[in-house]
Amino acid sequence: MAPTPKEILKKYGIRPLKRFGQSFLIDRRIIERIAASTDIGPDDTVIEIGAGAGIMTAVLAEQASRVIALEIDPRMIEVLTEELKFFDNVTILNTDVLDCDFKEMTKGKPARQVKLIGNIPYNISSQILLHLIEHRKALSTIVLMFQKEMADRIIAAPGTKEYGILSVLTAMYTQNTKVASVPADCFYPRPRVSSTVLKMKVLKQPAIMVDDPQMFQLLVRAAFSKRRKTLENSLKDNPFLRFEKKEVYSLAEVAGIDPIRRGETLTVEEFGKLANSLYRLRQIPS
Repeated sequence: MAPTPKEILKKYGIRPLKRFGQSFLIDRRIIERIAASTDIGPDDTVIEIGAGAGIMTAVLAEQASRVIALEIDPRMIEVLTEELKFFDNVTILNTDVLDCDFKEMTKGKPARQVKLIGNIPYNISSQILLHLIEHRKALSTIVLMFQKEMADRIIAAPGTKEYGILSVLTAMYTQNTKVASVPADCFYPRPRVSSTVLKMKVLKQPAIMVDDPQMFQLLVRAAFSKRRKTLENSLKDNPFLRFEKKEVYSLAEVAGIDPIRRGETLTVEEFGKLANSLYRLRQIPS
């Protein structure tokens, strides 16, 4: 029987650290279910965020052409090197995922053959997700473990209290499905929260084509900056884009959207129309 993460950590005299957000998945069935959801083929490269004790890494290495295991804790590098020494297709990197350029890391590999998987620190999960969205063109599939509340926000529909910036940005660039709910007793140490695994397939084209992707993101942030207010009030004089009231009404009219609606009611397509209206409006000489 394969050793558990807890047994491996004890073997090397390592205690989980809060500053790295370490909570190791110990349920073998969940590990295999997550790996299966990634649809790994024999020609695929898999990037694993937070390789930890290497349990998931070994499962992935048995299926993929290559596994790039990212681990920020330098203590775990020795563990991974020893525990995975029989796999010649695993590359172990002591690095922070937020510093990674995935296109450079997988140079020469088509995006359709690059998958990413990870049990990420919950305290920086939104930063990691935004970093992955920024580098989405180098990836085909992203499978991540999130705190349940964060996962609910990501897959939330317009008009719900969970719907927000992450909901819009992930819907713009990925197709999201829930893989599994994971209770706290599946981890060591046991966290105080429940978890959810999401699978995000990167879309070949965004949900709506926009003239300026950066403007789209700024518009979404502006619309949610004053969540309970109407578009007119949340966008007017907003520091992200410096709208004037007449400009809000002009772009809303062009996009066919009522300016007294709240941002939380808009679909990703409607945000795209607003962004395109704003872009074109600002191309007109004053």
